[in-house]
Amino acid sequence: MVGWAIAVHGGAGVDPGLPVERQEEARRVLERCLRVGAAGLRAGLPAVDVVEMVVRELETDPVFNSGRGSALTRKGTVEMEASIMDGHGRRCGAVSGLTTVKNPVSLARLVMDRSPHSYLAFDGAEEFAREQALQGVEVVDNSYFITEESMSMLKRAKEANSIMYDYRVPAPGVDSASPGLEGAKVENGLLMNGLPISVYAPETVGCVVVDSNGWCAAATSTGGLMNKMSGRIGDSPLIGSGTYACSDCAVSCTGEGEAIIRSTLARDVAALVEYKGLSLQEAVDYAIKERLDEGMAGLIAVSRNGEVAYGFNTQGMFRGCATEDGFMEVSIW
Repeated sequence: MVGWAIAVHGGAGVDPGLPVERQEEARRVLERCLRVGAAGLRAGLPAVDVVEMVVRELETDPVFNSGRGSALTRKGTVEMEASIMDGHGRRCGAVSGLTTVKNPVSLARLVMDRSPHSYLAFDGAEEFAREQALQGVEVVDNSYFITEESMSMLKRAKEANSIMYDYRVPAPGVDSASPGLEGAKVENGLLMNGLPISVYAPETVGCVVVDSNGWCAAATSTGGLMNKMSGRIGDSPLIGSGTYACSDCAVSCTGEGEAIIRSTLARDVAALVEYKGLSLQEAVDYAIKERLDEGMAGLIAVSRNGEVAYGFNTQGMFRGCATEDGFMEVSIW
């Protein structure tokens, strides 16, 4: 028996000018989700159940970029993606291109548990969701996920002719005194695959857990990038890139998806623990420093021994953790 531990994130790359009230709102959501997860662990739920439960909470709250409140494509629609992995047996499930599924992480769980496959996308994933209605999959109109704020930010992204990572911070040339954006600070000159982007601050959500049996699990969910091309798939649903869990640890990543994909970031952390014998924090630090090239990202991780580790090369990352001994913290910077 080991002491359980849980960590959550709400995205790396937080803009330093993000209004204080938005920071506090994010802190409250993360703390609430940690309490939900801790209650499940105290009740004896396995790690994979807890990561699903916590990410569902994050998807339902529009504060972060997953589920309701997701970023919009160029067409003004939502295309969501998620993955989940149970380190006990290295089982996994992932989905992409969802437009009507209220909780993408739960559909990923059903792909893992109730299909012969590991990954379903777009029409196939939507069809599978309808087939799983009796398993509690809730389907809603795409408009459910679209908020007034996200529509406003898509308009700004189009005017700036750029992808916006943090669609709650204005693009270059956009007045930061716009309603609800007071105090926002713009960072210029960033590129993705050689193309300009606005502000680096993705808000993917994720959760990693080790339960009292030492079993690890991870889950990650996102709406992607504001003003992204329809059909774009990021790191979040890719096992080994945005999400990974094994007998040694569990990892959930956030940040520049293309860089995370190229570096297979989540699997690299696990491999450093498994093959080089590094401590969890040493593995996280090495992966963030050495494997991202010029990419910007962050991650959370737990080990089978109850360790918790964070790492990011951005100015901040919404994150928090709780452990069986009663410790709990939520941080941004």
